[in-house]
Amino acid sequence: MTEESKMILDDAKESMEKAIEHLIIAFKKIRAGKANPQMLLGVKAEFYGVLTPIEQMSNITTPDPRQIIVQPWDKNVLHVIEKAIMNANLGFNPQNDGLIIRINVPPLTEERRLDLVKNAKNETEHAKIGIRNVRRSANEMAKALKEDGVSEDEIKSLEIEIQEITNKYIAKAEAHFVEKEEEIITI
Repeated sequence: MTEESKMILDDAKESMEKAIEHLIIAFKKIRAGKANPQMLLGVKAEFYGVLTPIEQMSNITTPDPRQIIVQPWDKNVLHVIEKAIMNANLGFNPQNDGLIIRINVPPLTEERRLDLVKNAKNETEHAKIGIRNVRRSANEMAKALKEDGVSEDEIKSLEIEIQEITNKYIAKAEAHFVEKEEEIITI
């Protein structure tokens, strides 16, 4: 195997791994009935004129499985954080007591569980599309090696290896989905 072939495979693996990492992060935002500080990941509030993730301006904890506590380091941004959580449309009703924001995580209804499974399936499809896009570009790079004098057989075996890697990462994405689906559906 040529050095270029190895580089193409390594780049493809790295990009596909990033797609899986992105999927895992997206799954952490999908709640499964239990309070988790990561449910608020990506929620941004205006902090001195700059949109800032709330985890960078406060301490987020879960004292019990049904509650999230957001304790800002600057009490002046309590209302801003509360508004940002409400605007994020996460299905939460934050309660501001002047010192902290308390979020009671309601138990999931059957309908909401099905919606969350659908969201997880969509995230999985996005990851699989990303993996397939990596495969397509890796195959294009493999075909471009023909101009560098690489043999047809070498290119064919490289394409087969790219497909095997793709299958492995798509199976990983599916496995993560099955795990998340089980977590969501289990009461």
